[in-house]
Amino acid sequence: MIAVLQRVSMARVVVDGQTVGEIGPGLLVLVCAEQGDTAAEGDKLLAKILKLRIFSDAQGKMNLSVQDMDGAGTVGGLLIVSQFTLAADVRGGNRPSFTAAAAPDEGRRLYDLFVEQARRAHPIVRTGQFAADMQVTLVNNGPVTIPLRIPPAVACAT
Repeated sequence: MIAVLQRVSMARVVVDGQTVGEIGPGLLVLVCAEQGDTAAEGDKLLAKILKLRIFSDAQGKMNLSVQDMDGAGTVGGLLIVSQFTLAADVRGGNRPSFTAAAAPDEGRRLYDLFVEQARRAHPIVRTGQFAADMQVTLVNNGPVTIPLRIPPAVACAT
């Protein structure tokens, strides 16, 4: 699975003029399931996201996680947004290929499992809407943007 994390002061997802997900300080998590991914890759990715120390401590060092953003137990929000375009391959020209992304039904299943696990592990989880045309608004704090990838255990031929 692939994710791009953005440390945010706020983030919001709008679909058809309606806000479907919104957080204050925390992480915007853009996530994509790849061919060959299973729930195990999602679990590993989520564990890494929750423990990643990318929030500043009192000395200004990135030393705190979204589970303890201020060193005093304050948790940040997670806004999890599906984004199959993270699997884009542009090696063959100027038009991206998305063949490495999981098929839509499998992508939705893995996204839903990822969100379900996140909700079990973290108190503030909001989402976008799978396969919708979404407008994402955010204030990137830092800016801090981090790509993560947990490759499938068994590589698929593309």
